Amino acid sequence: MEINKLLQKKGLTKYRLSVLSGVPHATLSELCSGKTNIGKCSVETIYKLAKALDVSMETLVEDAFKPKPSREELREKSYEYGLPEYLQKDLDAFKEGLKNDSSLIDCLWGELYGSINMAEISDGAITPEHADYLRQKYLWGGGNTDGAH
Repeated sequence: MEINKLLQKKGLTKYRLSVLSGVPHATLSELCSGKTNIGKCSVETIYKLAKALDVSMETLVEDAFKPKPSREELREKSYEYGLPEYLQKDLDAFKEGLKNDSSLIDCLWGELYGSINMAEISDGAITPEHADYLRQKYLWGGGNTDGAH
């Protein structure tokens, strides 16, 4: 977990944590700003911080060792946010319909299909690549597990 979040949760300042842990304030500032990755710190520093924050060493360093999402994963994730309101509404309704096994899934599919086309062709609000991603994921089988579409 990030040190900034732990500081906020515990109601501590960097200065107070420095005093409690014995870790220099400059080191804490670099860790909190992201200039230094906690995964590069000595075990002694991690131990002191974990003890002062009353968390395990694993909790303190877990974020440093999580795999970073690929550029492709980040791009794909961004394709589902910042959509025109009408498209977002239809996408959310379609996802909800899939989740709840709605009897209206064919109607929701048609609404989403139309909204993707409108956003791409009529409004120019999304790129062809963006539209293709949404179609592939939700309309051509990526989001529908029964193979109906």
